Amino acid sequence: MRQGVHSRRQPAVLVLEDGRAFAGLAYGAIGETVGEAVFATGMTGYQETLTDPSYRRQVVVQTAPHIGNTGVNDEDDESARIWVAGYVVRDPAPRPSSWRSRRSLDSELEQHGVVGISGVDTRALTRHLRERGAMRVGISSTPSSVQSLLATVRTAPAMSGADLAGEVTTAEPYVVPAVGGRRATVAALDLGIKVMTPQLLAARGIEVHVLPASAGIDEVVATDADGVFFSNGPGDPAATSGPVRLLDEVLDRGLPFFGICFGNQLFGRALGFHTYKLRYGHRGINQPVFDRQTGRVEVTAHNHGFAVDAPVDAPVQTSHGVAAVSHVCLNDDVVEGLQLSDRGGALKAFSVQYHPEAAAGPHDASYLFDRFADLLDHHREAV
Repeated sequence: MRQGVHSRRQPAVLVLEDGRAFAGLAYGAIGETVGEAVFATGMTGYQETLTDPSYRRQVVVQTAPHIGNTGVNDEDDESARIWVAGYVVRDPAPRPSSWRSRRSLDSELEQHGVVGISGVDTRALTRHLRERGAMRVGISSTPSSVQSLLATVRTAPAMSGADLAGEVTTAEPYVVPAVGGRRATVAALDLGIKVMTPQLLAARGIEVHVLPASAGIDEVVATDADGVFFSNGPGDPAATSGPVRLLDEVLDRGLPFFGICFGNQLFGRALGFHTYKLRYGHRGINQPVFDRQTGRVEVTAHNHGFAVDAPVDAPVQTSHGVAAVSHVCLNDDVVEGLQLSDRGGALKAFSVQYHPEAAAGPHDASYLFDRFADLLDHHREAV
């Protein structure tokens, strides 16, 4: 039975794995859910957040207090469904107010079966997660005691060790045609790709062949690709092995490579670096990143709970060439980008930990798609 407005009036509870509990009101679907509690700092773009496959098995806490103002439209989704395991807001808008809105956020969550909670002190919850770190959490709007929900939370799988790319990838390959004349062809591994990414590549004259996460070198070669792209995605990069083997072969063949977010972490692993779990991750659309090559600071969109452990001070000789850290986060010095060059210093491959497709905003880093297009041009000329 559809709950609609009534769902917002039904009591709900949120319980963290360390035992702290928050009371609130149901928002979205009625039921019970568990996942990893993370907070997102964007003041806009909640629709893009909800439909980002990188949030698979995560319960998102919105730090902005007022959510749902602009409702939900039919243009801004980053995938075909909502991926979050649960949703936490403080003050949901009682009705949407936007000429683009087609339905309310509450009804959209309900339609997709996403259990949420409203009326929570999200400031206190966020401070708790910052101090204690990301942890498992449960939300229930059904008759359930705090202790029984806590027991369920503590038996839920952790994000560390989770290989989730196969759960969010495309079932079949598909092609996004180049806009205008075809400049190059790219094989894009879908580890949880967002709609905007192949569109931005296509806008630069690149024909994008999107492949499932299980694809191997034979599938890449079959596309006659001039280069390879690895997308964003969920899970622990240390638990993901197939794409790393593929990337090893791609780099051995000298194909240009560009990776975003999860793709950056897998690039780091292919270069011989380790990855580790951040205390509470980077999520939102206001993270400052320093580009060590240009000296410029970019305001960037993030969604990652893991990072690459690579030396910032000096380049490293790897089996694929000379690797160096290209970008760092100014908040905590986390590695935010890698690049690979040959012995002569020519760029071979690069990646960034943040989201240059920036849906929704900011757009400081869109130049990275131009950099990849130029790298493809240079490779085509060389061969």
